Amino acid sequence: MGIKCMVVDDEPLAIKVLEKHIMQVPDLELVSTFDNPITAGDFLQNTAIDLLFLDIQMPVVTGIDFIKNTTIQPKIILTTAYREYALEGYELDIIDYLLKPISFIRFYKSINKYKALNTTIEPIAHKSSEIDTISDHIFVNSNKRMIRVEFNNILFIDSIKDYVRIHTADDTIITKDKISSFVEKLPSYFLRVHRSYIINTGKIASLTSKDVVLLGGMEIPIGASYKEIVNLIKN
Repeated sequence: MGIKCMVVDDEPLAIKVLEKHIMQVPDLELVSTFDNPITAGDFLQNTAIDLLFLDIQMPVVTGIDFIKNTTIQPKIILTTAYREYALEGYELDIIDYLLKPISFIRFYKSINKYKALNTTIEPIAHKSSEIDTISDHIFVNSNKRMIRVEFNNILFIDSIKDYVRIHTADDTIITKDKISSFVEKLPSYFLRVHRSYIINTGKIASLTSKDVVLLGGMEIPIGASYKEIVNLIKN
């Protein structure tokens, strides 16, 4: 089930940037956008929203005023061009604070913060899935053994039919699973660049074109719908 999102900002360009970012993350669903916080508040009375991207500096009602005076609230990520509002925002129990212009990488980190706060991780002994996320590593069920893989050692992950391969500098670990299950379990510096590939952005050696990423000597294809993400990394 997707994460239902809403954007409230009086700047049309700021709304468009967030719309594009939301579209790049498969499990996010943009329900509505508003340039008026009063109208947005009325909408929230009748519609369930999981995550709200809320601008601070708006005429009539600021984002801070909105938080303080709205009884029905989803989780909130504040967006603004002014760093000085950060402390007050965090005192109101927001998820994150994004400074404009908002890059996709920074946006993606905020989404992972939201997911981390809304995901309950069970102990390995009681978990039925193939992968468990713990701290700085994962345990992968491969050939009837639970193998520990450090996040920092992963170069990239790819999928072949019903199997996923985790590539490190020294090994390739194969497990029966879907690549989509890895997206939510990895730290924010991992990025899906193709329906069959996830890369560790910290291992990028160079970006030679719009179509490939050279990662530890490997050429990783970039899917057509992910090209904008690559451009954001380059910038």
